[in-house]
Amino acid sequence: MRKCGLYILIFLCVSLCGCRKTSYPRPYGYRRIVLPAASYSPLQATEPYIFEISDYATWQPVPNKGDGEWKNIHYDVLNADIHCSYMPIQGNLRELTDDAVQFVYKHTSQASAIPEREYSNSAANVYGVFFTLEGNTASPYQFILTDSTKHFFRGAAYCNCRPNADSLRPILDYLEQDIIHLIETFEWK
Repeated sequence: MRKCGLYILIFLCVSLCGCRKTSYPRPYGYRRIVLPAASYSPLQATEPYIFEISDYATWQPVPNKGDGEWKNIHYDVLNADIHCSYMPIQGNLRELTDDAVQFVYKHTSQASAIPEREYSNSAANVYGVFFTLEGNTASPYQFILTDSTKHFFRGAAYCNCRPNADSLRPILDYLEQDIIHLIETFEWK
């Protein structure tokens, strides 16, 4: 009987002393992403356009993709790509533009908002729209560039992983700055 009383006394002491602090489950953490400083070089290619590309990216052809020219800007360090396509305009600017915009708005089920930024560089004859797809979308950034008469260029950024805007924020910010730099340095040959 004395042992039972001793056990009850120990149990009461432990339960009274051990329950002072409320514990909460810890949230999942994300690994720290260290990104290189941005630096750019002119694209060395035979395409009818030129722009500056990140020194941490490679320009890769995509074979057998269909009409037009398809290339990827691949970021090995970020595990991301910018899928680019070029089409010559042959009286079909409206169809090309509608197709590109329709592709952007296919993401409305996942995007919380799709703000658009217009771009215009009349000195280089480059006009376009930059779309930011907010939320957990497969393609957070897309853009269209054209001269309105001969050339049409489209790009869409993809991270090669499951979309999670919170954990990918440093990579998405880096890609956004690279795309803006691409647009600002874009010229037709």
